[in-house]
Amino acid sequence: MPSTDHDVIPARRERLALCDLFEQVGPDAPTLSGDWTTRDLAAHLVVRERRLDAAAGIVIPPLAGYTEKVQQQVAEREWGALVHAVRRGPPSWSPMRLDPVDRLANTIEFFVHHEDVRRAGERWEPRQLDQDLRDDLYGALSKVGRGLARSSPVGLVLAPDDTTDGATITARKGDPSVTISGPIGEIVLFVYGRKDQAQVHLDGDEGSVAAVRDAAFGV
Repeated sequence: MPSTDHDVIPARRERLALCDLFEQVGPDAPTLSGDWTTRDLAAHLVVRERRLDAAAGIVIPPLAGYTEKVQQQVAEREWGALVHAVRRGPPSWSPMRLDPVDRLANTIEFFVHHEDVRRAGERWEPRQLDQDLRDDLYGALSKVGRGLARSSPVGLVLAPDDTTDGATITARKGDPSVTISGPIGEIVLFVYGRKDQAQVHLDGDEGSVAAVRDAAFGV
């Protein structure tokens, strides 16, 4: 049985569900994270949380070479041990052990990577997300949306239709602008760079919509 537990916060549930899926599909399954396999993705998650000397290269291009080297070393671990390290989470001293930080830093991260594995298969359909996960995705996206959409060539408004708050998020100011509407999980996937798999609606003039579809989103 899946090891998710609805008594824990959504970020943690997504982590556990992803680890269950890792164990189900094995280390060589494809993902939506470029040419990474599930082994590469698991190693990325371990480096991100447990190797602070290398984690900076995930977002700072000049340091990416060292990060890739460390990630390759981590990926050589036995598969079960690698998945266990992801499941265990950050070390005891990490701020990400605190629920508010976990919600901000990991809800989107683990939701997206969970979907990266789910949607890389031949058959998939969007999940029915629990309300607390939808709300936590909204809360995190309202804080990091501008960073994810920084390369948008036009204004960008995010309009989820399934969150408790229901308010739109202005990810990028500008005129003309495009509104992305749909379930919050699908909007998150779109602005995280999974545009081909995200089931959203884009509203705006034809040129602006085309520009948004061609833009590079994500970290």
